[in-house]
Amino acid sequence: MKIHVTDQAGVEHELEGLDGWRTMEVIRDWGLNIKAECGGACSCATCHVFVAEEWMDKVGAPSEEEEDMLDTVADVRSNSRLSCQILLDESLDGLKVTLAPSASKDDVAA
Repeated sequence: MKIHVTDQAGVEHELEGLDGWRTMEVIRDWGLNIKAECGGACSCATCHVFVAEEWMDKVGAPSEEEEDMLDTVADVRSNSRLSCQILLDESLDGLKVTLAPSASKDDVAA
């Protein structure tokens, strides 16, 4: 399955993902600019992404725990999600996300 990830520079990447993988794992393993410090434990918010509006219903709402983590980042938006909390399945083939500035490995403020 494919996911489309726009990096912090505005470049779109088409990545191959696997059913059951976390979106964060795909982004990290393809070498894009994402910290993903906690490895998917929903405890750091360094895999913050903006989900394309047309995909918001399919990915669903964040859990209370995820909302609490998103409250710790300055660039949160209504379409913010932690990519470690978006599990891929066939219904998300073609998913579009944009890496948030706060997810950047180069962001020393986050």
